[in-house]
Amino acid sequence: MTKSELIARLAEKNPHLFLREVEKIVDTVFDEITEALVNGDRVELRGFGAFSVKHREARTGRNPRTGESVEVEAKRLPFFKTGKGLRDRLNGDD
Repeated sequence: MTKSELIARLAEKNPHLFLREVEKIVDTVFDEITEALVNGDRVELRGFGAFSVKHREARTGRNPRTGESVEVEAKRLPFFKTGKGLRDRLNGDD
């Protein structure tokens, strides 16, 4: 599902809202999750999952084509861990 498909589906389920209002709500939710992660916070949505940031240390990697050593910089990566409710629904344990 793409972001536009999500917005369209939410608009169908909420006919009292204009499409642009639903789009603004979805954008605001994503922006707030992103901003929390940038600030190093964890975002937990009960029953769905938790977003957090993992830190990867700098390391020496290899270019698979040439076999040459390459320095890979340290970086922060988003991480998502599914919640129990989502896991149960995916596995048919309603």
